[in-house]
Amino acid sequence: MVSAQTARTRSSEPVKTVAILLYDNVEVLDACGPFQVFASALDTQERALFRVVTVAEAERPIVCSGGLTILPSISFANYCEPQVLVVPGGAGRKIQTKNEQLIQYIRAKSAKAEVTLSVCSGSFLLASAGLLDGLAAATHHSTAAELRAFAPRCEVRSSRIVDNGRIVCSAGVSAGIDASLHVLARLHGAEQASRTARYMEYDSAGWQSPGA
Repeated sequence: MVSAQTARTRSSEPVKTVAILLYDNVEVLDACGPFQVFASALDTQERALFRVVTVAEAERPIVCSGGLTILPSISFANYCEPQVLVVPGGAGRKIQTKNEQLIQYIRAKSAKAEVTLSVCSGSFLLASAGLLDGLAAATHHSTAAELRAFAPRCEVRSSRIVDNGRIVCSAGVSAGIDASLHVLARLHGAEQASRTARYMEYDSAGWQSPGA
């Protein structure tokens, strides 16, 4: 339970920026699930707790898996220092692990962020940036063996959420919603996360049981 004093303190905190990384063939729910969670998080005065932006290498339409097209809010060239960086997965990550500009963006923004969250196979992008060395991670169940070979210095777990502190990883697709609620609970309390989940009519308790 969050005390009234804690709630007042949190409501007076500056709005945090959440940046959700986009690239062609990103998995739709990997990106849009966290977007929904953070955009839905309101304080008791119905004020937004986060400013949520989508960011891509260039300001052009991004074609996600299944053909959904999203126009990112900003490009890498725009100034943005997010407190939360979300790195989704998808088929496109295979190309992006070799995209040095994107990997450097993750590395630079993660260094200043409070939390960097990978969803599904977005963990491969964190590994490419050297962010998983010596840590534990999660990914989609179908890519777990591949991640073990790709990032031998990382312990890959079959958990829905793995929380290393500043680096949080989640399993596939819908697990990104759980992980976002978990991060929300860390930043603003479990009551706030529960209230946001109720608004979303999201019943999973997976966010309350991280794997680490």
